[in-house]
Amino acid sequence: MAFAEGMGLRERKKLQTAMRIYRTAVALFDEKGFDAVSVQEIADASEVSKMTVFNYFGTKEDLVFKPMENHFSDPARAVRDRKPGESAVDAVRRQFLEMIDGRDPSIGLNAEPFARRIRSVIMATPVLRDRAYVSAEKGALELAGLLTEETGDRTLALIAASTLTHVRQALVEEHHLRIDAGESVDEVAADAAERAERAFALVAGGLSGYAVRQA
Repeated sequence: MAFAEGMGLRERKKLQTAMRIYRTAVALFDEKGFDAVSVQEIADASEVSKMTVFNYFGTKEDLVFKPMENHFSDPARAVRDRKPGESAVDAVRRQFLEMIDGRDPSIGLNAEPFARRIRSVIMATPVLRDRAYVSAEKGALELAGLLTEETGDRTLALIAASTLTHVRQALVEEHHLRIDAGESVDEVAADAAERAERAFALVAGGLSGYAVRQA
C-alpha cells in the first residue's frame, strides 16, 4: 500500500485513510487479540464509520491480509515475467534474491516493528493462520496453472509449483524464526542470499531444464 507516483489528491487521501485503518486494526489485534476486537472498535479508533472500514476492507480478516495477499502470487509473477532462456526455478530464485537485496517485508526482512506485529497477530490467531495456508496454496495453484499452460503437463506443473513455493516459504520462515529468536534483521540478511542459493540448488538439478522460456 505504498504511495504511488502521480497519484491525485483524492487518491492519496483514500490511501492514507486505508493505511490508518490498517495500522490501527493491527495494533488493536496485537494488543487485545483478533477475536476480542470488533470492527466498530477499529472504526472508532480510526475516526471513521464502520461502513468505511468495510468499504476499504471487505472482511475483518482482510484488515490483516488484504495489503499483503498479493505477495502470495510473487512466484507466479516471477515465472510469468521471466526472460527468454530463463527456467522457472531460475526466475523464482532471481526474484527472491532481489527481494533479499531490497529487504522486502514480505519475506521477513524488515526491521520495522509494525511488520513484526502483523506476524505476531497471524501466528496467534488460528483463523488467520488457516487463511495464510490457503493463500499460499492458491499462490502455488496459480503458478501450477501458468506452468500447465506452457508445458501441457499438469502433473509436473503441480510438482514444480509446489516445490518452488515451499522452498520460498521455508526460507521466509527461517528469517522470521531467527528474528523472533533475537537476531537482528541485518544478521539474518547477511547470509540470506547464501542460504537461498543453497535452497534453490537443491531443486535446480531436477527443475533447471523445466519450463525454459523460448526466445
